[in-house]
Amino acid sequence: MELESPLYRESHLRSLLKAASWRVIATLTTGFIAYFITGNVETALMIGGIEFFIKFVVYYAHERAWQLIPRGGIRQLYANLKG
Repeated sequence: MELESPLYRESHLRSLLKAASWRVIATLTTGFIAYFITGNVETALMIGGIEFFIKFVVYYAHERAWQLIPRGGIRQLYANLKG
């Protein structure tokens, strides 16, 4: 299998920026849901804060793991399995 050109791979900075922007959106959503359920701002902020940091790391690791798979690699594996 041919290695993918670095031109088509995402940089660590891009993965970090994507993780940060998504975490802001997702954490605001979680905070609103937590507030709606509990009616308590402090609890909602605590839940959102914890969720932000844990899921930021998980998302970044997920993004980087996908970078280990060459583009088209899943399709090629599927085609090989199919026959």
